[in-house]
Amino acid sequence: MNQTKIISKILYYICILLSAGYLITLAYSVFCLTTGFSVTPYKNDQYLHINYPFTENPFMNIENNNSYIIFSFLLVLVSYGIFFWLSALVFRVFFQSKLFTKENILHLKRFYMYNIFIPLPVVITASFFVEVESIVWGLVFIHFMLGIFCLFLANIFKQGLHLQNEQDLFI
Repeated sequence: MNQTKIISKILYYICILLSAGYLITLAYSVFCLTTGFSVTPYKNDQYLHINYPFTENPFMNIENNNSYIIFSFLLVLVSYGIFFWLSALVFRVFFQSKLFTKENILHLKRFYMYNIFIPLPVVITASFFVEVESIVWGLVFIHFMLGIFCLFLANIFKQGLHLQNEQDLFI
C-alpha cells in the first residue's frame, strides 16, 4: 500500500500542476483576448499570437475566429483544467489514512460524472461551430471509459464504506 500512496501522491501533484497550468493559461488568454494586451495578429489578421507577458515572443498561435477561439481553444483549456483538477482529487483519495469515506466517494463520483456526461455534449456542441478532428472522438471515448472505470471504483468504495461501518458497529 505504501507504493500506491507514493505513486498517487506524485500523480496528485502532477495533476495539480497541469490543472493550474491550463487554468492560468485560460485566465491569461481571456485577459489578452478581451484587452488586446500581448496579442499580435499575423497573416492578414487570419491568426493571432498570444505572446508571453511583456514580450513579443509567441506563447500560443490561434485562429482569429470567434468560433475557433471559443470552441477549439478556450473550451479545451477550461475542460482540461477541470479534468486535471478532478483527477488530482481522485489521486488524493489513495494516499489518505482512511480510504472508505463519504468524501472520497464524492471525489470519485464527481470524476466519473464529469468524464461520462461532459465530453460528448461539449464535442457535439462544438461540432456545430468548428470542424472536430477524428482523434477528438477517440478522446471522448477514452474519457467515457475512464468515467466507467471510476464508477466501478466508486461502487467498490461504497461497499467498502458499508462494510467498514458494519465493522465499527460490532466493535
